[in-house]
Amino acid sequence: MPRLPLQTVDSAPADSKPFVEKALANNGFLPNLIGVLANAPVALETYLTVSGINARASLTLAEREVVQLTAASVHGCDFCLSGHTAIVSKKTQLGAATALQLQTAQPTGDARLDAVQAFTKEIIATRGAASDAALSAFKAAGFNDQQALEVVLGVSLATLCNFANNLAKPEINPELKPFSPGVFQA
Repeated sequence: MPRLPLQTVDSAPADSKPFVEKALANNGFLPNLIGVLANAPVALETYLTVSGINARASLTLAEREVVQLTAASVHGCDFCLSGHTAIVSKKTQLGAATALQLQTAQPTGDARLDAVQAFTKEIIATRGAASDAALSAFKAAGFNDQQALEVVLGVSLATLCNFANNLAKPEINPELKPFSPGVFQA
């Protein structure tokens, strides 16, 4: 049972209701993360706004998902690991084996994805004070300064949802359970 209420379209505060309705329409179900964030309309608005901005980053969808899965792994957020494994599996060409490697924080063998993963871990571990060597390695993999900051953007987005889920402890939606750590198979 979650520690914070899971809001629905009917129970959400008035300022959260339009965001909850949009999330329901976009997903076909209401992710419990949205139900949690709906308790604080500004938190839900921030999450959805920053998600939209992050989607416009120059990093590819796969690279952005590496950031999300890496952060969820570091932060211990099984809900986000499930949700982002679903995205990788359904919306990228990476395949189930790579999705599982990312979910379990293992290298993928893809130099660019592994560089994003390593740099994301460095950003989180150092609270943004990445070493010169880490930034150089990220750039040597073909990334630039803009994309380094886009990793920071992705980490900030992930931190909001990872920490909200870790605080609230919602169950993983049935739609996402097949992608859960320990359940998802390559």
